[in-house]
Amino acid sequence: MDTQKIKNILENDGVIAFVTDTVWGLGCLPTSKKAVERIYEIKHRDSKKPLILMSNDIEPLRKYVKPLTEKAEALVKKYFAGALTLVVEKSELTPDYITSGLNTVGIRVPDNKVFAEICSCIEGNVLATTSANLSNEPPALTYNEAVKYIGDKVDLVVEDYGEKAQGRASTVAGIFPDSIKIFRQGDVVLDV
Repeated sequence: MDTQKIKNILENDGVIAFVTDTVWGLGCLPTSKKAVERIYEIKHRDSKKPLILMSNDIEPLRKYVKPLTEKAEALVKKYFAGALTLVVEKSELTPDYITSGLNTVGIRVPDNKVFAEICSCIEGNVLATTSANLSNEPPALTYNEAVKYIGDKVDLVVEDYGEKAQGRASTVAGIFPDSIKIFRQGDVVLDV
């Protein structure tokens, strides 16, 4: 993997497509408002739909969110890395342009070696992400689909090196002081 090329693209407001454990994703540095805006343009995505933050480990994500509750910590311990996105209260560090002005942000650590390597080559180890597809179209599940759907719109589609997406989206769960709300049921089934 040409990590230097990936790093250069991302540091220059670039957008890349990559494999994860669930579906293919699009991502950029969370500090690049220009790149985040490009992701919305590429996907024709409603600006009211927030992006999520993903990393190769929970630790780099912690600065973007308020201290996690006991329940959230238990879910992190059990399901990260894996197909669970936790929606939690964001910290001051998370820009409004990522969260569509909401005071929460989704965080996830995919269980995928290629994605982990991408994160480890960038400063901060975190990407602002969404699925690799046009809005209301099915997400890309293979390298060829990613190239076909959005290859001409992004700066790079990273090879999957044999790491396949499983094809089911992550479960999205909001962790609130008194409850857990399932926004999207995916691979991980939570007992709430």
